[in-house]
Order: sequence, then structure tokens, then C-alpha cells
Amino acid sequence: MSDPPSTPRPPDILPAEKVRTFPTSPGVYLMKDAGGNVVYVGKAKNLRSRASTYFKKEAAADPRIRDWVGLVADVDFITTEDDIAAMLLEARMVKDLRPRFNKDLKDDKTFPYLQIRTREEFPRVEITRTPRRKGVRLYGPFTSTGSLRAAVSVLQQVFQFRTCTLDIKSDDNRWKWFRPCLLHSIRRCTAPCNFRVSRDDYRRQVKKLIFVLEGKKGKLIRRMEQEMLAASEALNFEKARRIRDEVTALRNLELRGNVDKDVQPEVFPIDPKKGLIGLKKVLGLAKTPRTIEGMDIAHLSGTDTVASLVSFLDGLPFKPGYRRFKIKSVEGVDDFASMREVVTRRFRRLGEEDEVFPDILLIDGGKGQLNAALDAFRALGIEPPCVISLAKQEEEIFRPGEAESIKLSRHSAALRLVQYVRDEAHRFAQHYHHMLRRKRLTEE
Repeated sequence: MSDPPSTPRPPDILPAEKVRTFPTSPGVYLMKDAGGNVVYVGKAKNLRSRASTYFKKEAAADPRIRDWVGLVADVDFITTEDDIAAMLLEARMVKDLRPRFNKDLKDDKTFPYLQIRTREEFPRVEITRTPRRKGVRLYGPFTSTGSLRAAVSVLQQVFQFRTCTLDIKSDDNRWKWFRPCLLHSIRRCTAPCNFRVSRDDYRRQVKKLIFVLEGKKGKLIRRMEQEMLAASEALNFEKARRIRDEVTALRNLELRGNVDKDVQPEVFPIDPKKGLIGLKKVLGLAKTPRTIEGMDIAHLSGTDTVASLVSFLDGLPFKPGYRRFKIKSVEGVDDFASMREVVTRRFRRLGEEDEVFPDILLIDGGKGQLNAALDAFRALGIEPPCVISLAKQEEEIFRPGEAESIKLSRHSAALRLVQYVRDEAHRFAQHYHHMLRRKRLTEE
């Protein structure tokens, strides 16, 4: 039988004591009231250190938190790979959970991206919060608009690319008479708007920019640091300070997430209807699916193994249908056996209660996880629904009895939808796993 989310109960220890058991790694902490509702979400480079500050004497005098910190009855955390991932996860969770006391991130404001329109003859470079998916090189999301603008200004001094919105075509002679803007006069742009640079030469400029944006900017920074040292030795401290700030801005280009991994749903919205129609086509279904369930396994070195089940209705999360499972029959690390157990428990219960199966069951993993799920159906003697798995490495869809995987376009609405289901199952499993692990460490 599945383990539905339980009714909130008072924590075993006080929040002030609980935070002392938090890891010192980056992540997100969640403050909860007595009813289990998340009232505040925050990010941290060091979870234990940051979360502890809320329960010190100084907090009572801090006007930003003194009015609500007394409501905190429990506190939880989710670890991340680094503090940048923590910042992006914080923004995502605030938008999803809408905590009462998070004011700054509740609106629809998104993180900025750096976008290069590579399909244009003379590619423009722009900062945007509404990026495209096609016809562009995309970098971000960045965590600071100010730092991004400063870095672009430095890069423009070196590579002299355009940031205007002009639609420049090499076969349009009117551009011969166009007057370049001030950026050309101060050597920030080579003025393709007046054909003062050839198409090929301009595109070579942009290729060098891309080279730097994709992690090869060390040489540029070393050159600038030499210039800064020379300016300082010449007692030109104003110039040295300016170069120092420019180097800092370039280094801050690292303060960004990954376009594919840190997708912001509000930036790249998924069209559920289009995704479901696409799945009907690629999976050869008789009718457009309405219900999808996703499953994932989470553990740390074989301890506290859990599984999640998320439910989607008409392409959108259906939270009342979410379930979580503690794996009971598996010792150590065995994702396949864990998947067999959770599929068995889930579908045995649906069968006993004569409940309707989902139209699609999505398993997180490759052929091994898919076969484990099918083994469970065979053992139960139950005809399975449409069962597929999604392997993260190449984002391939595997189907029973098919040697070849389905590889969809990265921009496909069908792929985007199954990625959404898979990622939500992963998030839910990881969250439950962290809760159990923290509880076990506390009890020890």
C-alpha cells in the first residue's frame, strides 16, 4: 500500500535544535508553521550556519523576521550542488509554494539570460527575461542582472558586437546610408548597420564571444589583470580600479545555472495539450492520454531508499494524486528491485480497489528500470498501461519490446512534457529522502 503524505505533526525536537543537525553544504531551507505549511523559503551556502541565525537572540531585533519567526514550528532542507543552484531552487520554490513571508520573489519576475541570435546574418547579442528556444545560443539563467550587464559591457569592448534591435540584411542597400550609433564611435561596435564590417568578419567576432562564454575566458582575464597591474604601477589608480571591476564582472559570468537543467517553467512554458497530442502520436496510442503517473527512486549509498509517485492530469500536476513510498524489501543499492517493489505496491492496490490505471506510466531511468517495472506487472498478472522510461543522459524514451529508443527534438512539446513529469518525480523523491535521512540522523 502506498504511503500518502501524512497529516503534519509536531516535530520531535525544536527548530532551534534541529537546524544544528543540518549539513554545512549549500541548499534551500523551508520554515513551516504548526500546520506544516511552508511560511518562508531561503537559500544558503551553508545550511546549518544560515538556518541557525533565525533562532539566535539577534533575530528578535531584526525587523525583517521578528514578526514571523515565532510562528516557525518546524524546519526542513533540500541540499543542492552549489550556491547558484540553491538560488535558482529558492526562486522556483517561492513561485510554487507562495510562502506568506517571502516578498521579493513572489512575482513573476524571472532570471535574465544572455541570448545570441545566431540565425541572423549579423547576430545581435541581448539580455532578456523571455528567451527563445530556437535560432539562438542561450546562456543562463544568471543570478544578477547588474553583473550580467557589466560583463556584457566589458565583452563588447573586446569583441565589438551589436546589441541593437535592427533587422540588418546584406542584400538591403539602404543600410549603406544608415548612420551608426554612438557605440561605433566609442569602439563598442563594428557597425554592421552601415556595412563597415563584412558579414563573415562580424560572424568571426561573435564566434570569439561564444568561445569566451563557453568557459574559455581565462586568457582574456589574464590579459586584463596584466593591464590592471601596469596601470597600478603607473599610479593610474582610476584605470586600475575600472579594470578590476571589469574583471570582477567577467568572473561573475559563472554565477549562472544551466539552460537545460535549471529550466524556469514561467520562462519556457509547456503547452500541455500539444504535449499530450505529441505523446499520442509518438507512442502510437489509440486516443490522446489524459493521465500520466511518474515514478522515481532516491537513496544515499543505499540508505533511506524511497520512491515517489507524481500524478499529472491533462498535462498539469495533480497534487492530490502524489504518493511517496518507503522501500521495505530491498537491502543496499538496487534501483531495479526498488522499482519492482513500488510498482507492485501501487498497482496491486489500484487493482484491489478497482481504480482506473493511468494512461501512461513514466519510469525515471533506462531499459533496466523499464524492465523492472514490467517484471512487477507480470508477477501481478496484470495487463500494464502504456509504460515508458526516460533516460536522462540522452533524454531517450524507451518502450517495452522495442530495441530502438525514441529520440525527440529537444524542443518537442512531447519531450518537454515527459521531462516535466520526470523532474517533478525526482524532486518529490529527493525531498522525501532528505526528510527521512535528517530524521534518522537526528534520532542517532
